[in-house]
Amino acid sequence: MKKLLKWILALLAIIVIALYIFDYEYILRGVKVVYFTGHKTAFIDDYPYFENDTIKKGDTVDEWPIHKNYNSVQPTEKLSTVNKDWGTIAYVIIKNDSIWFETYYDGFNAASKTNSFSMAKSITSALLGKAIMDGYIKNLDQPLSDFYPQYNYAKTTVGDLSSMASGLDWVEHYTSPFSVTARANYDDDLAETILNQKVVKTPGESFEYLSGSTQLLGMVLKKATGKTLSNYLSESFWKPMGAANDAYWQVDDEENRLAKAFCCIASSARDFARFGKLYKDDGKWNGKQLLDSAFVKKSITPRFKESPEYGYGWWLKNVGDKHFFMMRGHLGQYVIVEPEDNVIIVRLGHKKSPDQGIGKFTDDITVYIEEAYKMLNK
Repeated sequence: MKKLLKWILALLAIIVIALYIFDYEYILRGVKVVYFTGHKTAFIDDYPYFENDTIKKGDTVDEWPIHKNYNSVQPTEKLSTVNKDWGTIAYVIIKNDSIWFETYYDGFNAASKTNSFSMAKSITSALLGKAIMDGYIKNLDQPLSDFYPQYNYAKTTVGDLSSMASGLDWVEHYTSPFSVTARANYDDDLAETILNQKVVKTPGESFEYLSGSTQLLGMVLKKATGKTLSNYLSESFWKPMGAANDAYWQVDDEENRLAKAFCCIASSARDFARFGKLYKDDGKWNGKQLLDSAFVKKSITPRFKESPEYGYGWWLKNVGDKHFFMMRGHLGQYVIVEPEDNVIIVRLGHKKSPDQGIGKFTDDITVYIEEAYKMLNK
């Protein structure tokens, strides 16, 4: 038995050494964060296990009004079932800019912070619009090479990064520990990982969902503004929109402190919902134009006819005769907006219905929409 144990320890030591030699030591961090905490994959309240920058709220909180019919309707039987089955922790319906219904599960509440996952892509795109408005970036057509000359062989623009048309050599994969997506999430020098990605396809021609595109956009924004993404987000939106709580944006490590622009903002359902309202209202908040209305319109309009599901950082979906735009996250994080009906639906949770493929809409999205409308129409 002792001999077997020695062999096991020796084998583990060889594996660890090999991971360091071949530059896969980030896998050890992933194992520590995920498996050593009792999980099998990324989880919604993982932010304490990473370095974070604070997205500071302002001195004044713009509280969501409570609708006169607040929680007067019970969730449908189907909604109750799927909320349980798919591990929902927050489900909120906002009607006419007032909270009409909300419920929380699993010990979470209105102030609880959980990981946005890829909803951060929509927020990073909003920061692009703000940087253009502020004059830090010329327009959506400004070349990536203006900020990173090593890409001067490519014609990728900042708009291509936002609209997922970068042409980057990136494989979006969520289960393999050896994928570039896993490396980006757990590595200690995110910029090195991203800048190793080459442009191998003609940019600006077609949609391909790549987290690396948004991460590179975040790096452009940091370089263009001279500010961390968390500070720029705080001054541009978090404070002006009266967020109720500070939020956190995961960074790669203590030394580099580069924000994971493709994911990982920890905040609450109510504060995430503010971006839905901002885009619903054409970039205005309490009468102040925080984002150019033309940029907002372009963001929630398909860039490519062949890919009607995506604009600039925002997803687009029709359900029946309704037209929705939304923020989406890996484990079923959603801020879903129907502007004509003045409805915002927020769902946060531990998991979603089975994937249909990278970037494809999962069935749970339609369920959350249809059940909300059944409640609203009672």
